[in-house]
Amino acid sequence: MTIEPLPDVLIEPVVRAALAEDLGRAGDITSAACIDADARLSARFASRRFGVAAGAACVRLSLLALDPSATFEIVVGDGEMLQAGTVIAHVEANARALLAAERTALNLMGRLSGIATLTRAYVDAVAGTGAVITDTRKTTPGLRALEKYAVRCGGGVNHRFGLDDAILIKDNHVAAAGGVGAAIRRAKAAAGHLVKVEAEVDGLDQLEEALAERPDVIMLDNFSLDDLRAAVARAKGRVVLEASGGVSLETVRAIAETGVDVISVGALTHSAPVLDIGLDAD
Repeated sequence: MTIEPLPDVLIEPVVRAALAEDLGRAGDITSAACIDADARLSARFASRRFGVAAGAACVRLSLLALDPSATFEIVVGDGEMLQAGTVIAHVEANARALLAAERTALNLMGRLSGIATLTRAYVDAVAGTGAVITDTRKTTPGLRALEKYAVRCGGGVNHRFGLDDAILIKDNHVAAAGGVGAAIRRAKAAAGHLVKVEAEVDGLDQLEEALAERPDVIMLDNFSLDDLRAAVARAKGRVVLEASGGVSLETVRAIAETGVDVISVGALTHSAPVLDIGLDAD
């Protein structure tokens, strides 16, 4: 599985902020006390359990920030499957620099690989239904670009990245605008020709009002399975239907089988467990 990598310029600020947080006011005083300044160390990053790789660039940039002469060889690329013991990358660097960068590198790669792994589980659960799995904006502040990249590594697709790249009318917008129909009309009048309009509805009556205004996407919020099936039948393919709310690995297959087009899952980014990855000296 080939994943288009993120540009380094998007990753470097995150890596440098994390390194600065960990180095604190005096740097890695343990390595400075125990290891010669010019010592070199070869090591490997390896998975401790089954999962999906993501975030190799975070490891590379963490090392290069502290040792520009470090070398880094990727063995398993982002988006590829890992087994317990799988070597992800070989590295060689100044020993002090490598050990100072270790935790930042592992924190970021473990976080992103955990998201990719959970996403793959959801994608596999709906295989053959035609539904796609997407993320939400429930991301870790400052890590959105990286976490959404990890979703892609797991086979999911991205929802909007922020408030400015699509119009998504939620329940509070509807309340403030005086109804879902009124909100959609105002949104379509304001949107540029490249901006899509999505409206959230919380029942079949509201669905009919939304369908009459023909938004690009309708989000079916916390619908029962029966109501999801009814919504698909009423929409008749006129708009993209997105199911949201109450989605878990136990329920996602049944939701997909109702015929909805997209299933958004906040848990991909807000509840993914970290994948256990370690650094082992050769």
